[in-house]
Amino acid sequence: MEKLLSILEMNPRLSNEEIAIMLGISEQEVKSQIAELENSGIIKGYRAIIDKDKTDNQTVTALIEIQVHPKYDHGFEEIAEKISNFSEVESVYLMSGGYDLCCLVNNKTFQEVAMFVAKRLSTLEDVISTKTNFILKRYKEQDVILFDSLADDRGTISL
Repeated sequence: MEKLLSILEMNPRLSNEEIAIMLGISEQEVKSQIAELENSGIIKGYRAIIDKDKTDNQTVTALIEIQVHPKYDHGFEEIAEKISNFSEVESVYLMSGGYDLCCLVNNKTFQEVAMFVAKRLSTLEDVISTKTNFILKRYKEQDVILFDSLADDRGTISL
């Protein structure tokens, strides 16, 4: 099952027939195992990786560091769940280091991110502080290289 997960992680667009050949099992076994993984919640979904620098998309991605006051007997779970339920939030992580949680806000305008942090996130009772970092350029995402080449565009200087 781990090998199947690895294959799906690398290329979820492969057909069941192609995966069956790679694993040396029947197509029906692949279909059954994938259904089982989806039903058990191990596979949560399938997504395309899009190089937004090559589109007309004018939105930003923000990594927001959050310091919180965890609740007794709930730890970080309760506040993480609240943050996860915001429609603006794509991902939430428990972190080590200088902050407790980190959330990813994607495909929003700069103004939308600012208003989300100011009016929704920072006003939560257990949030102590936030720090918003904007992604300036993506070079690699989910193990996919997003640049075509490492061309040196600094020009030449002769003395």
